[in-house]
Amino acid sequence: MPRRRIGFWYRFAAVLCKPPLVVLIKRDWRGMENIPAEGGFITAVNHNSHVDPFAYAHYQYNTGRVPRFLAKAGLFRKGFVGAAMRGTGQIPVYRESTDALSAFRAAIDAVERGECVAFYPEGTLTRDPDGWPMTGKTGAARVALQTKCPVIPVAQWGANELLPPYAKKPNLLPRKTHHVLAGPPVDLSRFYDKEMSPDLLKEATEVIMAAITAQLEELRGEKAPETPYDPRQVRIEQRRRTRAQEKAQERAQAQQQAQAQQEEGQST
Repeated sequence: MPRRRIGFWYRFAAVLCKPPLVVLIKRDWRGMENIPAEGGFITAVNHNSHVDPFAYAHYQYNTGRVPRFLAKAGLFRKGFVGAAMRGTGQIPVYRESTDALSAFRAAIDAVERGECVAFYPEGTLTRDPDGWPMTGKTGAARVALQTKCPVIPVAQWGANELLPPYAKKPNLLPRKTHHVLAGPPVDLSRFYDKEMSPDLLKEATEVIMAAITAQLEELRGEKAPETPYDPRQVRIEQRRRTRAQEKAQERAQAQQQAQAQQEEGQST
């Protein structure tokens, strides 16, 4: 595939990052034929390690279509990090925007310029106990439906064995393998030219996440849970349990107080 607009900063980052990645992890990379050679597109990638953005960027760099990641706008204002973020063409996300679509305006512009925009739809490291993708946020679906660009589902596995989620120390030995599988574009055509209601965006996001999960099932040779881990529902259930426990404690205390008062009355 032709290399497009990689530029000095991306090549500089590759010089810094590729040697340690080559030393630390082996590679099982598949599906590069599904990465478009021309035109703007989105890759939607699962996230299970603080290392996997670097490992995945290595994969994507080798396709000749470098990824433009979304990052908090504040990172673009800080010294060397800001210069590197701007120089490599990463995309600022203005989270303070009250307009959900305008918060991703830069991503839409990048796609329309013919760039590859990489989304982690989960928004954070997966909290699924077995490392499967969680429910996704709607940003990738918003940009995809606005631009009608291809959405390539990408699954990765192995960086999480080098550095598990939320771990502080890497597990260097034995040497781990970074598995990547990019699938064919997700068919979102049935969502085109419709009002971007919350329900429609949620459904489109579920289709994208299902495609990523199917790729990961192939990589792992296992079946994912039928229902994706939903951190919002887990928080709701935790709050419900906490309230139930507090009420049970209040009832127990009330019973103890009533019993104490009854015993005091009997003694007098």
